[in-house]
Amino acid sequence: MRRRLVHLDLKGAAPRAQYLEQVLPLLRALGATGLLLEYEDTFPYAGPLELLQAPHAYSPAELRALLSRARAQGLDVVPLVQSFGHMEFVLKHREFAHLREVKALPNALNPHKEESLALVKAMIDQVMALHQDLQWFHIGCDEVYYLGEGEESKQWLQQQDNTPEKLCLSHIKAVATCLASSYPMVTPIVWDDMLRGMSEETLAESGVPQLVQPMIWDYAADIDVEGKVQLVEKYRRCGFSKVWFASAFKGATGVNQSLTLIGHHLRNQLEWLHVASRSPVDVLEGIALTGWQRYDHFSVLCELLPVAIPSLAVCLQALKNGGYSEKVKENVENLLGMSNLEVDTFMSTSLGTFPGSNILTLVTQVSFYLKSSVDELLERNRYVTGWFSPYHRKRKIIHPIIIHHFQPDAVSLLSKWNAVLQDLQAAMEQVFHRSAIEEWMEENVHPSLQKLQQVVEDLDEAIKAQN
Repeated sequence: MRRRLVHLDLKGAAPRAQYLEQVLPLLRALGATGLLLEYEDTFPYAGPLELLQAPHAYSPAELRALLSRARAQGLDVVPLVQSFGHMEFVLKHREFAHLREVKALPNALNPHKEESLALVKAMIDQVMALHQDLQWFHIGCDEVYYLGEGEESKQWLQQQDNTPEKLCLSHIKAVATCLASSYPMVTPIVWDDMLRGMSEETLAESGVPQLVQPMIWDYAADIDVEGKVQLVEKYRRCGFSKVWFASAFKGATGVNQSLTLIGHHLRNQLEWLHVASRSPVDVLEGIALTGWQRYDHFSVLCELLPVAIPSLAVCLQALKNGGYSEKVKENVENLLGMSNLEVDTFMSTSLGTFPGSNILTLVTQVSFYLKSSVDELLERNRYVTGWFSPYHRKRKIIHPIIIHHFQPDAVSLLSKWNAVLQDLQAAMEQVFHRSAIEEWMEENVHPSLQKLQQVVEDLDEAIKAQN
């Protein structure tokens, strides 16, 4: 695995540019050779595309500084711009809704409209203008759901010999051709899932294999190694000169996962090493370690980047060293400043020295203990369930003796969690913008904390009513 790209999915909880700059030397030391940057709505699009920017999008100056720092570290940069499926961040806007494949759904672009290709070209041109000396450009094209179900597609498919596969390939070809004519030195990469099931004949006749490199993705801990080896062979026979693999270091084990299962992701890398060992050396271009931050534009956040850095470290080192051993584990611990790296259980709350390690420690504390400690008090403390039920709370009824049995516990638990969350808020502010912090807190903290706050307030009200 000569080339190892770390995928930064910036469509949720995009870290501040300064934090990413701090992380780059660590990524290089761990064995990364490049970055796969999926900007989505964090790119500083301008002109008619300015409305695609999220409020926390990076500025051109921030990106130039980041890209220059990446170059200084010897890291290749591969931008990723979706050009077919997963276009929600574009097609959700009223101004671009007429370019949807299916009128009501903002996920896929209509491949029949000239304006669709013009839009994609405009996005690629703006991203290209900020980057120098690119060798590859990822044009996405995964999970093009509902392709063929739009009105124009239905009519097109009624014509003889037209199929959904040909429709898919014709758009990929159009985007890749457009890229090749403007930027002949840059090779387009595409996710391979839309191509996997197609016949060799369909792929070979389309002309697509001469234009793009497919990135074969699978994030499972038990990949069908034999199936993947055969898929590589199939792609080679169709005319693809090179293929990429894609594993995952986070964001692939649950849509709302807050802690990273390192063991799962390590096993995923080891499976890919098996596939690589059985594939022709000259056909494999490299591997991207994906780190999904949302499953799509509208879903909740999964693990934050600082939380997953130990997983990324283990995965990169395993790929660089061709496996995982006690020596590799020691190396990771040294680079992260961690004393006891757990792979098969969730991390303990001990602190490392890597950028953002305090976020990992505090998120681990919250994920493990916040809900369970609040549930323990509110659902399993007999004084609360027996003498301060919702019925009592609503009517402000409480036996004076019962107050002493749980008020001190409730107040102390609340102040303990408020202190932890104050630390977490401060740590997150160093790395994330306010919108990401708010979203994470609302999903992972508020449901339990508000229950606890409410019971303490109700207790105060009931005591006042007694007096």
